[in-house]
Amino acid sequence: MPQIKKKPIKDNPIKDSHGTPDPIPAAIRKQLIKIVTEKRYLDKKEELACYAYDAFLVEAMPQAVIFPETAEDISEILKIASRHKIPVTGRGAGTSICGAPIPIHNGIVICFSKMDKIIEVNTRDRYIIVQPGVINAAVQKALAPFGFFYPPDPGSMSTSTIGGNIAQNAGGPRCLKYGVTMDYVLGMEAVLATGEIVTFGSKNVKDVTGYKLSSLFCGSEGTLGLVTRAILKVVPQPETARTLMVTFKNLDDTAKAVSDIIGSGILPTAMELMDKFTLNAIEDSFGLGLDRKAEGSLLIEIDGVKEACEREMVKIIKKLKENNAVHIQESANDADRERLWTARRSAYGVFAKMAPDIISEDVTVPVSQVPEMIRRIKQIAKNQGLRVGVLAHAGDGNMHPMIPADKSNKDEWARVEKAFDEIFAAAAALGGTLSGEHGIGLAKARYLPLVMNQDSIHLMTRIKQAIDPDNILNPGKFV
Repeated sequence: MPQIKKKPIKDNPIKDSHGTPDPIPAAIRKQLIKIVTEKRYLDKKEELACYAYDAFLVEAMPQAVIFPETAEDISEILKIASRHKIPVTGRGAGTSICGAPIPIHNGIVICFSKMDKIIEVNTRDRYIIVQPGVINAAVQKALAPFGFFYPPDPGSMSTSTIGGNIAQNAGGPRCLKYGVTMDYVLGMEAVLATGEIVTFGSKNVKDVTGYKLSSLFCGSEGTLGLVTRAILKVVPQPETARTLMVTFKNLDDTAKAVSDIIGSGILPTAMELMDKFTLNAIEDSFGLGLDRKAEGSLLIEIDGVKEACEREMVKIIKKLKENNAVHIQESANDADRERLWTARRSAYGVFAKMAPDIISEDVTVPVSQVPEMIRRIKQIAKNQGLRVGVLAHAGDGNMHPMIPADKSNKDEWARVEKAFDEIFAAAAALGGTLSGEHGIGLAKARYLPLVMNQDSIHLMTRIKQAIDPDNILNPGKFV
């Protein structure tokens, strides 16, 4: 994603001329430490540096990092921050790639790593209650013995937290069939900028009491409040799952197979598309025996009742053959299936080895426009003399163009910026949008007018002002 140039924040006098923030004033520091103790308050420069970045390309140092353990801790912290107009940025595991948890206005980072408890597992009523610092994969592990699972599965699920998933409204490969985080948040507890502790929703799968405010908080990137507890809907594990790895000589055939399968009424659990560049990068790292000559590949998974899966698999294979699939291979067992998925989920890390920097985006277009969008991405990169890999949750039109580059090379970086300007414009022109699951954060705020008119942007601003009138919660982001 194009770099956002750091500029002094005019309304933030505690940032010195060198860009290093001054410490929190001693009297305020004392009040904050009284809430959380010395052990859970960091303000040494070498400690703060660990909380100045995510996987995006901009860094900004906080003035302090605080580790609360309860909603009441956070309430007291925010009351102090509100009185003194100190910016507050929530942080989970820092896996965001859009700059969402970067404290661009300095201030306080509230890190949720100490709030990592699973409070209740209730599969009879189909919910689990967790604190925001719980890792996504830990939720899956807790549910597995009961035969249930939590569908949202971002690529970072082994490290990303539920609080961060809610803040970004995270998706993942399974969201084609099962939906994104917002579809599974039944209710939540959150702390507002004023320190008020509020609750939305309930433990009930059906609840239309008042505004669905928990949905408003999903994807809000910590700009409206800090989530301290979440009630998540869970579902039974399917009886069976079937996984195919399919290769094609032609990338257009790969993309067209996706739209043909979806258009025929079949809804796979996941349909992951990889172009040749991505396929070969993964093969270099994992040695899966993938066809290096293939121009495109699909990782397709279906799940459900065994007999229904058998019928769907016959139809899917027929569609694949009609679109000139060269090789269709089904995973032999669960271990083989897991190996394929591990490789797929590691694609970002594989690309990160290619250059000092990697820019991974997630534009989304209607499924029917997937072939055209892939063509445009590859042509744009070619025109700019850049390497690009295309990885896509192709069944829902969400694609991740990944460009390895070196931002210290000014000429190359200018071409990267130009390429993403054109990629975002292309997605908008095809009826798409800026993000399917990564969020907006710092990375794409300036592109909002491509997909939203000024009245819509102003509406978001008014909502923000109503809830956080002093703009202390994650300021400088998309609102």
